[in-house]
Amino acid sequence: MLSRLGALLQEAVGAREPSIDLLEAFVEHWKGITHYYIESTDENTPAKRTDIPWRLKQMLDILVYEEKQQGAAGEAGPCLEYLLQHKILETLCTLGKAEYPPGMRQQVFQFFSKVLAQVQHPLLHYLNVHRPVQKLLRLGGTVPGSLTEKEEVQFTTVLCSKIQQDPALLTYILEGKKIIGKKTTSRESITLPKEAPSHKEAPDRESRLDGEPGAAQASNAQQPAETENPDGGIGESNLITSLIGLCKSKKSRVALKAQENLLLLVSVASQAAATYLVQSSPCCLAITEHLCQLYQSMPAFLDPADIAALEGISWRLPSAPSDEASFPGKEALAAFLGWFDYCDHLIMEAHTVVADALAKAVAEKLFVETLQPQLLHVCEQSILTSTALLTAMLRQLRSPILLREAVTFLLGTERQPEAPEDSPRTLCAHLIGHCDHLSDEISIVSLRLFEELLQKPHEWVIYSLILRNLEGRLYVARGSPEPENYEDTLDLEEDPYFTDGFLDSGFQPSSKPPPVPATNSDGKTAVTEIVNSFLCLVPEEAKTSAFLEETGYDTYVHDAYGLFQECSARVAPWGWPLGPTPLDPHEPERPFFEGHFFQVLFDRMSRILDQPYSLNLQVTSVLSRLALFPHPHIHEYLLDPYINLAPGCRSLFSVLVRVIGDLMQRIQRVPQFPGKLLLVRKQLMGQVPGEQLDHQTLLQGVVVLEEFCKELAAIAFVKFPPHGPHLNLSPPP
Repeated sequence: MLSRLGALLQEAVGAREPSIDLLEAFVEHWKGITHYYIESTDENTPAKRTDIPWRLKQMLDILVYEEKQQGAAGEAGPCLEYLLQHKILETLCTLGKAEYPPGMRQQVFQFFSKVLAQVQHPLLHYLNVHRPVQKLLRLGGTVPGSLTEKEEVQFTTVLCSKIQQDPALLTYILEGKKIIGKKTTSRESITLPKEAPSHKEAPDRESRLDGEPGAAQASNAQQPAETENPDGGIGESNLITSLIGLCKSKKSRVALKAQENLLLLVSVASQAAATYLVQSSPCCLAITEHLCQLYQSMPAFLDPADIAALEGISWRLPSAPSDEASFPGKEALAAFLGWFDYCDHLIMEAHTVVADALAKAVAEKLFVETLQPQLLHVCEQSILTSTALLTAMLRQLRSPILLREAVTFLLGTERQPEAPEDSPRTLCAHLIGHCDHLSDEISIVSLRLFEELLQKPHEWVIYSLILRNLEGRLYVARGSPEPENYEDTLDLEEDPYFTDGFLDSGFQPSSKPPPVPATNSDGKTAVTEIVNSFLCLVPEEAKTSAFLEETGYDTYVHDAYGLFQECSARVAPWGWPLGPTPLDPHEPERPFFEGHFFQVLFDRMSRILDQPYSLNLQVTSVLSRLALFPHPHIHEYLLDPYINLAPGCRSLFSVLVRVIGDLMQRIQRVPQFPGKLLLVRKQLMGQVPGEQLDHQTLLQGVVVLEEFCKELAAIAFVKFPPHGPHLNLSPPP
């Protein structure tokens, strides 16, 4: 097309002075556009039915062809100079704002986009380009559902592409209203073109902002000041606010393209541009406020099950899956989770300066100002919804910087070990307290929150909740000899549940207590003995898996192995020790506190026979998740049955022993216990229809207890295999 146009023009004048003819043709087309406004009387004819689109296309082709013929880089041709000197873009912008003829704004957006994209000469440094670009940005992205959204997003795409090529442009383009805020007139006048000057006349070089010779004075007068506008903030109209507005479009393709453009903008490599984006633009605030607006647009109360079921929401596919069951607020929830995922992705891809600022803005505006009051609210429904939403956000979170902010928000920064008398003033203390709430529903969603948190690759999670309280191994008795046998280890004689009457009742442990466990020089118990200790906890009268052709703990080994490998890979960078801290036998004993998190979990575990089935499943799920961590202190405290506990201390195994003692006594008070227990297991497996039974909670608790002991045995096995090369464990006897 361009070559054919050039050939025709050269033919017309004998190929002597083609540039003069190009300029004349360019001016003629511009005159044709302006004459339309003088001569036309029909205000209803759409722009696309006039010759304006064709003339704009010819002007674009002439500019591109002229530049191609110019050859020398950096020099503006006569047609481009005419466009700049006569402020054609500014005039077009005013015509677009007036939307006359109807559809003119669409034509203007298209012309701007094509000129900036196809003309290689740097244009955005010129004031007579920069200023109308700003005005055009103010026209776009302000009215939701605008008819020009497609053209607006194409325009911003070109601008973001130019900024990526030259990050220094960012400060110019982001000035927004600051550069034109000094104008006092509210109406723009349309200046008709004068006669075309000779191509030898000097163009108005004063209109450049890039510091060419002779432009210094004009540059100082015309370059936008970088001072803050008193009307600043999100109220300013610039590239950022235009993109945010387009991100809200109901047209999915427009919204997606706008999000990609914003992503391109925040990932600029220039430190100066990134700093300007944070300090002098509404970027972080606008993104975060939209996130909070989407949060507020959701129903005040949502079912945690609905929130948990809505998985797979991505910023590229923010709409809820159509195959999911519908519920009130589903689309609003999907929109919020989609934008949160987008914020997370922005922080991952953005320049470090922008990422830090955006993560802090999300933490302050969403976490602290919006979520925290709901998490601390006295209304149970508010606690349920906000906790479930926070869990869903954690599940989606991938950015290390935003994860750091979320972890700090939830857990705080305290490094000292906890004390029993610590008052629950912090958010973390309240959330842990919710795990032992009077409402079983709140307890379950709170436990799910912590289970999700424990799967995040951030060392502070496990340190704050667990490890800071296990440092020094104060749970181990100082200076006492190793136990002589299994019974001494469990202190059965001193346990009120293991009385003579109980032992005489005919109920015995499921197998003969094992002999003294084999240990190596480090005192580590052979894994075979650990496995057997957990498997022997539940008495034979309370076991039912064998009746359903289920095998032992090995059914859990495969899953435990995969989870352990995943957990080990996640914590590998944290440099945990391979063995526990050596004990100083001469060190005086200090009181040990397990920490509020373990305290709640152990208290819940001790009530497993009296709690609903779903709550028991969640408690054991969190404990097994903790047992997978390959830290020697966690392993010792949770999975070593033979640990010599300090006075007043309890471990997971000691809690389980007391539960079994309680179970032994309660079995005697349930008639036909084995048959009822087997029926309940079949009900839970869906093999028989569910029907209400006496002692159903107790029977379901026994089933969970048996499976949990098998799961712990499997975890112990996969963490420390008998022939593992890294442990040097003694072989089993």
